[in-house]
Amino acid sequence: MPIDIRTGRPVTLAPRGMVTSPHALASSAGVDVLRAGGSAIDAAIATSAVLAVVYPHMTGLGGDAFWLIHDGRTGEARFLNGGGKAAGTATLSALREGGMSEIPLRGIVPATLTVPGAVASWTEAHQAHGRLPLAKVLENAIAYARDGFPVTARLSSFIELMRNELAGQAEAAALFLPNGAAPAPGAKLINPGLANTLQTIADAGWTGFYRGAVAEELARFSCEAGGFFGENDLARQTASWGTPLVGRYRDVEIYNTPPPTQGFSVLEMLNLLEPHELHRKDLLGPDRVHLMVQAKQIAYHDRDRVLADPAFAEVPVERLISKAYAAKRAELIDTRLALRWDQVPSYGSLAGDTVYVAAVDSEDNAVSLIQSLYGAFGSCLVAGRTGVVLQNRSAYFSLDPDHPNRLEPGKIPLHTLIASIAKRDGRLWSVLGCMGADGQPQIQLQLYSAMIDHGLDIQEAIEMPRFLSGRFGLGEARDTLHLEGRFSDEVVRDLAQRGHIINRWEAWNEMAGHAHGITIDPQSGILSGGSDPRSDGAAVGY
Repeated sequence: MPIDIRTGRPVTLAPRGMVTSPHALASSAGVDVLRAGGSAIDAAIATSAVLAVVYPHMTGLGGDAFWLIHDGRTGEARFLNGGGKAAGTATLSALREGGMSEIPLRGIVPATLTVPGAVASWTEAHQAHGRLPLAKVLENAIAYARDGFPVTARLSSFIELMRNELAGQAEAAALFLPNGAAPAPGAKLINPGLANTLQTIADAGWTGFYRGAVAEELARFSCEAGGFFGENDLARQTASWGTPLVGRYRDVEIYNTPPPTQGFSVLEMLNLLEPHELHRKDLLGPDRVHLMVQAKQIAYHDRDRVLADPAFAEVPVERLISKAYAAKRAELIDTRLALRWDQVPSYGSLAGDTVYVAAVDSEDNAVSLIQSLYGAFGSCLVAGRTGVVLQNRSAYFSLDPDHPNRLEPGKIPLHTLIASIAKRDGRLWSVLGCMGADGQPQIQLQLYSAMIDHGLDIQEAIEMPRFLSGRFGLGEARDTLHLEGRFSDEVVRDLAQRGHIINRWEAWNEMAGHAHGITIDPQSGILSGGSDPRSDGAAVGY
């Protein structure tokens, strides 16, 4: 059932610290941690953990996470890779022997081909930058899982949407379909198994999830259901530090997540568009949309050819984000007519569910965190008594033995998850991200351009009419242009005349993704927070 979205909310302002996410309870939990003396990293973990409880259709302990962390003292930005690695038995031959020509989207295969990576990233980030005990950081999440939380209309509608898949497993049905039906908005849900798992992590950190009783139960479930990961695979899962990608658009330095994520595509698109002076074009006019769609086609073509886990394949990312490379690729742009998809191939699907968390503390430490189960409720399987919904991110692996993103043991699949921060004049200016699978780079592009080129604040940029180029289903053309209904009829006609295949949404559409962000005023230091009305979120500050 579609949600009737009505908005016009003001930007949230605060002097000391702020958290924004797609659920108000999660943002509030993050601010509780900031008030208690926690760092932005503590706040991000607290927020992410509450989201794992109250937003289970989009995130959970069974998923992956990627971070950008800004150190307020040094100004350094670091990347933290929380991608789950493929199990030792996850081989191309194993899937071929199982009669598979592609990885299924749901069920035990995608649920267990890769190990959950998010919790390893939580504990690694906390060890490096946490100030409060992990038990304090996870306190709210444990309480909501143990004592219950109110179901929103959005969560109720997603449970109804995935009813058949959730009903197919006893554990999932018991959690999300009590009495055989989706809970009504305002009803209370509890997840005692997840409360116990979170408590074990609070007590023992990384070991509490990847070794001991929780790991044994995850492995037991996988083995008995005919899955792939086992105790040894869980024990090998760690998060690793790296260096963000850095690009420049006009007077702003933009940082994004490197491979195996698609973050380079945002920087490539901005490079392609900068010579076209978007600040001189109508914010909601056809020229700007048309150029952004063509930049997307070119960058995604590059992504689909080369993006993979850099530990297994060479990804020429520095070349891809260079101005010189963009100048060469920009020769494909036609300002008059749409590029046909077979001129610049564009693969993948826009469908996907994710959560984004931004947190900033009083010392300019900041977190840009993206976490996901991939599809709605991931694999739609709950891992036994753990209460953990397992992701289906491994469906992004290729089974083509010649593709750089082919399935291999220990490998992280191509990830649509990306997160960003930006600086102006060397100082932290924004922390920004979104959900939306293949749509994430397109949404980041629209937000950055709206703020940099047209001076919108973060809330105005998030609420701006949005578009996504690509298909949501196999029956659609690969470059269908989906436009929210608030674009004018004149703009829609102009784009159709240029050859775009138009699908016009209603005024607001959750399929256009959830975006959230925080900006920092360079003079006053005041924080401005934005939260997407397409979600259940809120920007909360103090």
